[in-house]
Amino acid sequence: MPSYIITGSGSFIPEHRITNAHFFQHEFYQADHQRLTDSGERIAQKFESITGIQERRYIAGNHVCSDMGTDAARKALLDANISGESLDLLIAAHNFGDVTLGSVQTDVLPGIGARIKHNLGIQNPNCVAWDILFGCPGWLQGMIQAYVYMRAGDANKAMVVGTETLSRVLDLSDRDSMIFADGAAATILERIEEDGRGILAYSVQTHTTTEAFYLNMGSSNKPGKDPGIHYIKMNGRKIYEYALQNVPHAMKMCLDKAGIPITAVDKILIHQANEKMDEAIVNRLYQLFGISQMPEGIMPMSIRELGNSSVATIPTLYDLIQHNKMEDHSFKSGDILLMASVGGGMHINAMVYRV
Repeated sequence: MPSYIITGSGSFIPEHRITNAHFFQHEFYQADHQRLTDSGERIAQKFESITGIQERRYIAGNHVCSDMGTDAARKALLDANISGESLDLLIAAHNFGDVTLGSVQTDVLPGIGARIKHNLGIQNPNCVAWDILFGCPGWLQGMIQAYVYMRAGDANKAMVVGTETLSRVLDLSDRDSMIFADGAAATILERIEEDGRGILAYSVQTHTTTEAFYLNMGSSNKPGKDPGIHYIKMNGRKIYEYALQNVPHAMKMCLDKAGIPITAVDKILIHQANEKMDEAIVNRLYQLFGISQMPEGIMPMSIRELGNSSVATIPTLYDLIQHNKMEDHSFKSGDILLMASVGGGMHINAMVYRV
C-alpha cells in the first residue's frame, strides 16, 4: 500500500531583520483616519505583549516572491536528492504574487508556479505548474491537492511551495502591519510503496457568510493617501474569535478521520499568526478531548523571530525542525504531526502526518 511522504524540504528566510523598535517613531492611525494617541513605542510594546512577535523578516532589494520560492525549491530538490525534471506537479501558494519594491501592484502573469518552474530550468512539459490562492492556509491546501492527485494515480512526485512578500503590501500607518513578514519554504511530496508513513488524513472548511472579508484589501488609514491604492487589512478581533471557535473543531475532525487520539500527537505545527491565539486554539483542541491543556513543548513557535509570513509559516517551521535548526525540537521516525492553518477567505485546514 503506497504512502505519501515528504522526502525533502527547504526554506528561504530573508536576512533583513525588522525589530519592534523599528516602529517606535511611526504614526499610527485607525480606519477612520484618526491618529492613535499612544506613541509608536507604546503601541509596539502592546503589540508584542499580545502577539508575541519581537521581530520579523523583510525581503530586500529587487527580490520578489518567485525569487524566494525558487531558492526554497532548489533546497528542497537537493534535500530530496531528485531532479526537477522528475516532478509531476509544482504548486505555488501565495496571495499577492510578485510585487516589486516601491509598488503595491500584483504581478501574476505568468503565475508564480510557472515562474518558479522557469527559474529552475525544468523542461519537462508534464510537470504541471499552477498557483493556489487560499490565504495563509495555502501551502497546506497545496499539500492536500498534491495528495489527492497522487491518490487518484495522476502523480508520483510533487513540489509544494509557499512564498510571500507581505512587506510589499503593508499600510505602515496601520498597527496591524507589524504582524506580517516575508519568507518562503518548499516541500517534496512523493508516492512511495511504504506502508504507514506520510499523510494520514486532512480536513478543510470555508466560512463566508459573515467571515469572508475579515482579511481584505483596503485604502490606507493615513489621511491624504490615495484611496485607489489598496493594502492588506484585517479585523483582528473577529479573526481571533472565529479561529478560536472553529479551528479546534477542524483539527479534531482531522484526527478523528485519521483514527489518531490526541494523546498520540507528538508535535502540532500551527500557522504562526498570534502566539496567544495559537495557544488558545490548541488548548481548546485538547479540551474537546477532555484534557484541560496542551502538554509542554508540543507546539513549536517561530513567530517571535519570524512574524507571520502567511503561506510560508508552516513549511518553514517544518524545515527548521527537520534540519535541527530549532532548539529543543526535533522529529523522530513514527512521530505524529498535526498541522493546521487559518486565514483569508475564511479558510481552515488541517493534516495529520506520520514522520
